[in-house]
Amino acid sequence: MSKFLDRASEFLAHRKGLLPIIGLLLILVNLLIQFIAPGSFLAASNLLLHLGLVVAIFGLMLAWAL
Repeated sequence: MSKFLDRASEFLAHRKGLLPIIGLLLILVNLLIQFIAPGSFLAASNLLLHLGLVVAIFGLMLAWAL
């Protein structure tokens, strides 16, 4: 686990905006799903919206710390 965290922090230190961009893309995909398949589980639960928000906030906090 320690080696994984070391490699992940080294990878993300050089790409500080990667996680917030992934989070924003997840939020945009959720918006598209709302129009494409309004009755689906993903549209009803807004799973990608919540996941994207968590990833984006985590990415901003991590970028600020690194």
